[in-house]
Amino acid sequence: MDELKAQAIFREQLKKYVDFNEAEWIVFAPYLSFVTLKKKKNFIEPGTVCKDVGFIVKGSVRYFHVKDGEEITGYFSFENEYVSSYKSFLTQTPSVHYIQALEDTDLITITQKNMQAMLANPMLGYKMERFGRLLAEHYLICYEDRVSSFITKTPEERYLDLLSISTGREILQRMPQHYIAHFLGITPVSLSRIRRRIMVESK
Repeated sequence: MDELKAQAIFREQLKKYVDFNEAEWIVFAPYLSFVTLKKKKNFIEPGTVCKDVGFIVKGSVRYFHVKDGEEITGYFSFENEYVSSYKSFLTQTPSVHYIQALEDTDLITITQKNMQAMLANPMLGYKMERFGRLLAEHYLICYEDRVSSFITKTPEERYLDLLSISTGREILQRMPQHYIAHFLGITPVSLSRIRRRIMVESK
């Protein structure tokens, strides 16, 4: 995908947060970068400071930790979703997890330096402040929903929730089973049992 097409997709999706007129976009666009992250390459690693917030134009990423030598998948992001170790990005402190491309992934990125420059820009400052606030709210809602689901729901209920969301079926189709199992907090064997039980009940 070429950079101009990627920017056009990003601009359309950005309207959910802020809408730039033509004059504002002309000033805004040079602050953007177009990056292709090859499969298995990391967007961020533990112990490093996240310098970018990205928008996925094409592809997918996985958030994971490594515990006792085992990779524990915590989250996925797909097309038209944002990706960042956002606490690290905001505070400029080291990240505690990996974000890794699951396939070749095209991104529009904004560096921390460019974000600060836009916040200080009289033409862009107000809208970029709004964008940053709404993006932070998005991450907070995702985190709260994730924690709540592990406290109040069974693994089967979490699986059914995954099926019901807009990107859920994509996750099931595009991701290895052991990644999905870790995401749900269960073993691959347990995931297979849940799938079989749901298939039987749906017939």
